[in-house]
Amino acid sequence: MEPEPITATAPRAAGRTVFTQDWMDLTFIHWAVAPEAVAPFMPPGVRPDVFDGFSYVALVPFSMQRIGLFGAPAVPYFGSFLETNVRLYGVDGEGRRGVVFCSLEASRLATVALTRWTTGLNYLWARMRLQREGDRLEYTTHRRWPGPRGASSRVVVRVGEEIDPSPLEQFLTARWGLFLPDRRGRTRYWPNEHATWPLRAATLEHLDDQLVAVAGFPGLVEQPPISVLHSSGVSVRFGPRRRAIHTDVTNW
Repeated sequence: MEPEPITATAPRAAGRTVFTQDWMDLTFIHWAVAPEAVAPFMPPGVRPDVFDGFSYVALVPFSMQRIGLFGAPAVPYFGSFLETNVRLYGVDGEGRRGVVFCSLEASRLATVALTRWTTGLNYLWARMRLQREGDRLEYTTHRRWPGPRGASSRVVVRVGEEIDPSPLEQFLTARWGLFLPDRRGRTRYWPNEHATWPLRAATLEHLDDQLVAVAGFPGLVEQPPISVLHSSGVSVRFGPRRRAIHTDVTNW
């Protein structure tokens, strides 16, 4: 089945609310790679999503805020923390486009432990900091548990003017779900919806990162990224997880 068109807002309703959260102060750093480089990381039933012949690896540091369950008020303390993820992009047999996470660093140990147990997402506990001085943001990460301990990242960006996203920039940011393997070897699709991203151009002033290499892409951060964007953030609503249809993952 052909992939769904890329849209600035969710192409389908996520369904009843399972949880809500705010994604704030995000920086999106992307590198273009051959689809075969990311194919081994796709879960069953998911193939690499491609734009102009390339797939993409992303490093995304941000601030997670105000996680709430089933429409209830945000969970105090445990529902707000810093996060940095390494992510890829896939599409399933129904044409649903989504994120495939390689790793998700987070600064709240209890949240990491609970999320790893309940969802299977590769959350990792890290010491993290976000500093802002005017239009300059600095994100730092040092992994604590599980290993490899000490894997680190330091990202410094300067935020520029608001942009009208190009088709590629919309492809990289307008993702309305994530793919998640379960303990039975099946893949679930977890849909979300939120307002259109407010996007700004950003200049990468410094990058010293080990997370992308540890995730399985050594040497990639030594290349210039194809895109660096920043967003002040959005409020997000997730619906129930759904089964992904199995496809031949080599068929891309």
